[in-house]
Amino acid sequence: MARLEFKQLLDAGVHFGHLKRKWNPNMAPYIFDEKKGIHIIDLNKTAVKLEEAAAAMKSIARGGKKVLFVATKKQAKDIVTEKVKPTGMPYVTERWSGGMLTNFGTIRRTIKKMATIDRMKTDGTFENMSKRERLQVSRQREKMEKNLGSIADLTRLPSALFVVDIVKEHIAIAEARKLGIPTFAMVDTNSDPSKVDFPIPANDDATKSIELIVDVMIAAINEGVEERKNDKTATDEAPEEGAEEAGEEVAATNDTSAEENA
Repeated sequence: MARLEFKQLLDAGVHFGHLKRKWNPNMAPYIFDEKKGIHIIDLNKTAVKLEEAAAAMKSIARGGKKVLFVATKKQAKDIVTEKVKPTGMPYVTERWSGGMLTNFGTIRRTIKKMATIDRMKTDGTFENMSKRERLQVSRQREKMEKNLGSIADLTRLPSALFVVDIVKEHIAIAEARKLGIPTFAMVDTNSDPSKVDFPIPANDDATKSIELIVDVMIAAINEGVEERKNDKTATDEAPEEGAEEAGEEVAATNDTSAEENA
């Protein structure tokens, strides 16, 4: 994986934290200094934690597992949608509905209801409904899709969670922790890094900072997916060990028979 240069983190404003009076004491190990009442994040530690998180993210993707991205704050939602969508990973950028993970069975029923409405539009059922009923059902479908985001494509719980702001998305973090789902997150100076398995000390308010960190995570996922494909191709192309041994035995038998006939 390509390692980020210190200057890249600096230029993106990753080091800017919150006001000193808003800090979380558990972030002390990741704070370098204070300037004009604002905490400055230690970018050397950010680089180390980012590398650790990227390696773990790559391993998850290589295993063919899903990572759910959660970013509902306005600075992050468009970035996450744009970056995550091409990977096929699920994401939630509108609103985290309580129970999305801990009550996944109910969520699945909502998804099935969406599928039922979709079938109604193709099997002619819609044509037999009044205009008002069609409008109500369509609005209901749009609302469900907006709330669920691309989580509608999930058939099982995700294997990990990536969150941009753990203060804002505290419910998602709590649900993941309750279910033992590994969590990755950008943690600003007002956050508690102990609540996350893979904390990445970084400015979670600036768009450039968010984009840079998300880019690294996406690159790690893409690398993991690519390696998984290569592993699968190598396995498919490799001859079976039993077949090789059988071939060697047949060849040896033929050689012996030829010697006896001679």
